[in-house]
Amino acid sequence: MVSEIPEKLQIGPKVGASYPLSVQYCGNCSMPLEYCEYYPEYEKCKQWLEKNLPVEFERLKTGATATGTTAGATGSGEGGAAGGTEPEGAAAGEEDKKRQKRGGKGMMKTKKVKDDGPKKICVSRSARGKKKSVTVVTGMATFDVDLKVAAKFFGTKFACGSSVTGDDEIVIQGDVKDDLFDVIPEKWPEIDEDFIEDLGDQKR
Repeated sequence: MVSEIPEKLQIGPKVGASYPLSVQYCGNCSMPLEYCEYYPEYEKCKQWLEKNLPVEFERLKTGATATGTTAGATGSGEGGAAGGTEPEGAAAGEEDKKRQKRGGKGMMKTKKVKDDGPKKICVSRSARGKKKSVTVVTGMATFDVDLKVAAKFFGTKFACGSSVTGDDEIVIQGDVKDDLFDVIPEKWPEIDEDFIEDLGDQKR
């Protein structure tokens, strides 16, 4: 005898549902509202919901306080605001700990903002062996220049070896320090000659 199929496994339109279905999305994380709790910045999602979709925000709060499940527990901070007995600060602290563990590597990470330091390119000459020398260029990354692309360009331009040797350092085989004052502004117009500083001869 075939047992009755549960409603959630039945194929086809559901009784009482109006089609096409309309899905509401969060303006902060751009995901459907039921997925906001898994977003790292869930507090900002709640603020957006409270401001733009107050009805859904109230439903979220009442659902969290009524069920008391882990799905609603992600809004434990809001449960406290809705009249819970747990202190708001303690609830927020526990919520932060839970949210750090959940998701692992799959969690979305906020981008680090680069420090706006002084933009300057330094060129210097360094001895290599007894008769040979190399030209060292630093500071290209401050102008958002890809160091590998720049090293390849210098190698092609001067017909010599050129490689990235540090976080923001390019070493060009040969003495081409003086030529760089014309070559760099020509290749990257946003870099003016005034931004290039000659450090002379340096020891490596």
